[in-house]
Amino acid sequence: MKYMHIRAGIKIIFPVLAVLLIMPGLTFAQQRLSVTASIANMRSGPGTKYDVLWQVEQYHPVKIVKKKGNWYKIKDFENDVAWIHESLLGKVKGVITNKAKCNVRAGATKTSKILFTVEKGVPFKVVSKKGNWLKIEHADGDVGWIYKTLVW
Repeated sequence: MKYMHIRAGIKIIFPVLAVLLIMPGLTFAQQRLSVTASIANMRSGPGTKYDVLWQVEQYHPVKIVKKKGNWYKIKDFENDVAWIHESLLGKVKGVITNKAKCNVRAGATKTSKILFTVEKGVPFKVVSKKGNWLKIEHADGDVGWIYKTLVW
């Protein structure tokens, strides 16, 4: 009789343990970091011997897919995949424009003065948030407000 009780407990514990073992990987895979270097090489593999596929600017946000040693396999806003060294990434809240023409404004309203317009693929650091608006800063120091649907 005791054997049946223990066996039933194992049937419950095993799936719970399996989920707990998988969850850290899911959490890790969802982690989002941003480039902290002024320019970073995105490589075809986890090491400097691999080809540079493209370069990105400071604050470029990425999602972590996998880690191998000191290298992260990442996915960007266009779902492109590459490898980057961990020393080039940090927990800075970064966003990148995902529309062809994005107005950056003096305030957090659609009627605020347009300070400048940027194309798709320009990264920014998020300074603060106000409703659906983000106060952003470019690596060159330009600051303004952008509507959240214009960035990833």
